[in-house]
Amino acid sequence: MLIKPKKLQPGDRVATVSPSWGGAGEPELRWRYEQGVNRLEEIFGLKVIPMPNSMKGGEYLYKNPKARAEDLMTAFKDESIKGIIANIGGEDSIRLLPYIDFDVIRKNPKIFMGYSDVTVSHLFCHKAGISSFYGPAILTDFAENVEMNPYTIEMVNRTIFSNEIIGEIHPANEWTSERLEWIEENKELRRTMRKNSGYEVLQGSGVAQGQLIGGCIEVLEFAKGTELWPEEKYWENSILFFETSEDKPEPDLIKYWLRNYAVQGILRKANGIIFGKPKDEKYYDEYKEEILNVMKEFGLEDLPILYNLNFGHTEPKFILPYGSKAEINCEKRTFTILENGVE
Repeated sequence: MLIKPKKLQPGDRVATVSPSWGGAGEPELRWRYEQGVNRLEEIFGLKVIPMPNSMKGGEYLYKNPKARAEDLMTAFKDESIKGIIANIGGEDSIRLLPYIDFDVIRKNPKIFMGYSDVTVSHLFCHKAGISSFYGPAILTDFAENVEMNPYTIEMVNRTIFSNEIIGEIHPANEWTSERLEWIEENKELRRTMRKNSGYEVLQGSGVAQGQLIGGCIEVLEFAKGTELWPEEKYWENSILFFETSEDKPEPDLIKYWLRNYAVQGILRKANGIIFGKPKDEKYYDEYKEEILNVMKEFGLEDLPILYNLNFGHTEPKFILPYGSKAEINCEKRTFTILENGVE
């Protein structure tokens, strides 16, 4: 069992960190960071504290993974800080591993949230035995042009500000992956929203329940074979969650990666899988085909799989608490988180 952190409350201090790319500290992106911070303050009533190295820019942070790790450790150690939110993902936070003190995380359970390459930092938390939250980041969701999406606001409130059972997660009515240049002239330009088709049951029947574990499927590849890779017990009776990044990996890669999960025995241990909406819905059908083929190759055609969920590299998004019990209902085409994410 993973330790659940305490819920956030208005007035709490939260840290912002850059465990991966240091874009939040680039002078031309400073407005974007500040916009995200303003939302945390105005909508959620939080006090935001940037960690000492987090705003030193992309080049400095790329060259200094130790400085990025120190920010994480500082944020976890500081008892006045109740939550930690990643500024954005990237591609190289695996380089923080030599500098992580897992005892510090274990002794100071608190909310940690982000997605994409932040998957690695979630695995730091997981190894330390605490639950963390696969969800919005500062520069993307919180700093959304014009206003934050109400769906994302609701999910933040339901998941990390409330210790009630999270409950059924309805599909977002609309979605976007549109890339508008992050320049101040675009600040008042809304991204184009598209109608969302909802969840798809790819295979399976009945109801499946299990503990949530997963992340960005490309980033999980960085962790395989390292001390970060979760112990076997965590894959048993799990609900796996996978999503793809803005790199939009070729369908063949999905096939190769899923085959690896199959031969590791992970897919057989799992009770179900949920897949996030692919970025821009590129390879939407091709991914489905590869997923179903791999299940067929390994005799796993009965494993419940729900597809096109609003998490990861799509906006708006909901939040997945690692280790929380969740449910896929194939008959009703629903996804539900059956417990609270926070104490």
